Amino acid sequence: MADNYDVIIIGGGPGGYVAAIRSAQLGMKTAVVEREHLGGICLNWGCIPTKALLRSAEIYHYATHAKDYGLTLNGTMSVNVADVVKRSRGVSAQLNGGVGFLLKKNKVDVIWGEASIPKVGEVKVSKSSKPAVEPQHPAPKGVLGEGTYKAKHIIVATGARPRALPGIEPDKKLIWTYFEAMVPQTMPKSVIVMGSGAIGIEFASFYRTMGADVTVVEVMPQILPVEDAEIAALARKRFEKQGMKILTGAKVSKVAKGADSVTATIEDEKGVQTITADRLISAVGVVANVEGIGLEALGVKLDRGIVATDGLGRTNVPGIYAIGDVAGPPMLAHKAEHEGVICVEAIKGLHAHPMDKLKIPGCTYCHPQVASVGLTEAKAKEQGYTLKVGRFPFMGNGKAIALGEPEGLVKTIFDAKTGKLLGAHMVGAEVTELIQGYVVAMNLETTEEELMHTVFPHPTLSETMHESVLDAYGRVIHT
Repeated sequence: MADNYDVIIIGGGPGGYVAAIRSAQLGMKTAVVEREHLGGICLNWGCIPTKALLRSAEIYHYATHAKDYGLTLNGTMSVNVADVVKRSRGVSAQLNGGVGFLLKKNKVDVIWGEASIPKVGEVKVSKSSKPAVEPQHPAPKGVLGEGTYKAKHIIVATGARPRALPGIEPDKKLIWTYFEAMVPQTMPKSVIVMGSGAIGIEFASFYRTMGADVTVVEVMPQILPVEDAEIAALARKRFEKQGMKILTGAKVSKVAKGADSVTATIEDEKGVQTITADRLISAVGVVANVEGIGLEALGVKLDRGIVATDGLGRTNVPGIYAIGDVAGPPMLAHKAEHEGVICVEAIKGLHAHPMDKLKIPGCTYCHPQVASVGLTEAKAKEQGYTLKVGRFPFMGNGKAIALGEPEGLVKTIFDAKTGKLLGAHMVGAEVTELIQGYVVAMNLETTEEELMHTVFPHPTLSETMHESVLDAYGRVIHT
């Protein structure tokens, strides 16, 4: 029957569409149910459009610092917010269409609507209650629509949404989530950012570079809480040097709204203070989209708001799987994509390997960039390792100095007994591109000896990676 599938995937985000393509490649009849837009949050409201915004901010930064490079710009530099946002949305629209093309190319059916699972092996699709957010960027029409479809295997890839704190709920006007922060109609003169994870820091960096006064409020003792403390501290110094105000060990306890401003009451160990700004961006994490699918009625186990799975995406109910943000941290697009591939290959009966989450890189695209993989120094010590730690500053790297980006650090952490690379942590120019070198090394179980005998090209920023390894073993050359 036309409505019978081997695999139906609920959600067309990075995890969902990649799983669908891999499923089709393996010869399984596959469909994706999507209620809003192909590419999910990442492509439409997260990873991709934020990088477009940050690129505009980067260009603006260099233009306003042209004298540092011996250049003089005639005329004045100004920010056209509408055009910056238009470019960002255009990038998303282009890639959104690309996902549709890839699914069609691989003969994956797209079923447009909102999905639920009334029973194992069956997906009911009803009219979407969440229409496209932007008229100029409409969600594509699915090849198929409302109805009931059968599938031997159902993969839940419904993603996550911004977390809202009681009393500080986003209102789309004065209190923003990343949705509103991505499409400002005018550039606010001042912004409070609540939360200093990757989302919060990226928006703090964007708005500060564009000229807004920015205050970051973080409840944990350090910004970028999942990062190595030393790297986070260096990033903080750079942000504060740029004029960003950062409050750690602090929380927003109350928000009062004015006509066109918000006043936040902030509590920390020093006491209570109030800060007034044009807008407040709530970046306090995300919540998995587990509601309305029928998971609990089917007996699918949930663990602290996420779908519990084994290392291959399987839930406790045979025939039901979960991947991506809905299956828990790290809530990253590249994790979701690989998880989707693993899940589908396991369904096909291939020898799939469970994902090692310690080998998933994390990147924050602020200025300066931050990237890492593996254990932090503190975590490695907690686990009982005897360590050799190497550090190399960008100041000792010729390419960094030539680029005008001499402030940065690469830190590598090894097991002193075996030479195993346990973690790598970086802050500085283009480190989100550099980190993959260490990720490959960790996946190949490369030792310190092999890394030290690898030839790195000169002059490149990647030489800092080599020197950091050498430093861990007392062989550093350029410091």
